[in-house]
Amino acid sequence: MMLTTRNDKEIIEFIKDNQEYFFRVAFSYVKNQDQALDIVQEAIVKALQKRYTLRHIEYLKTWFYRILVNECFATIKKSKKLLFLGSYQDFEESLKTKDKYHEEDELYHAMDLLEPKLKMIIILRFFEDMKIEEIAKITRTNTNTVKTRLYKALKILKMNMEEFV
Repeated sequence: MMLTTRNDKEIIEFIKDNQEYFFRVAFSYVKNQDQALDIVQEAIVKALQKRYTLRHIEYLKTWFYRILVNECFATIKKSKKLLFLGSYQDFEESLKTKDKYHEEDELYHAMDLLEPKLKMIIILRFFEDMKIEEIAKITRTNTNTVKTRLYKALKILKMNMEEFV
């Protein structure tokens, strides 16, 4: 596979610059370092194979995250395992920011109780700092649906967090 166009070079740079973020998203779904790395690798391969489907380079971020999130769901569906796999210690070690994530164990546990669609909205909005419009494009829903899911997820998270206190 030969990458030669300007878009190809931008895609490669985007992938190189954002691997840690991709891993964080994948890990938040599967809680297993090896599986998360496999998901990221598979998403990168699919993105490179389907790079011609990206019509406008300004949509690169949402285009790639859609591929990544779909790959997360496909892996979960394939393995038919619970979302409670692995430990946050793997995640912490891989990002080398143990202190920040160690303090937030309760939040992560509460997030694990969310259904996947709601969890995805929380991850993309607060962990990946995406705008509602970007999330809507990634999830292929309208902005009002994203807002509704975000509100519902936050409400559930608040209730779950109160249970831990």
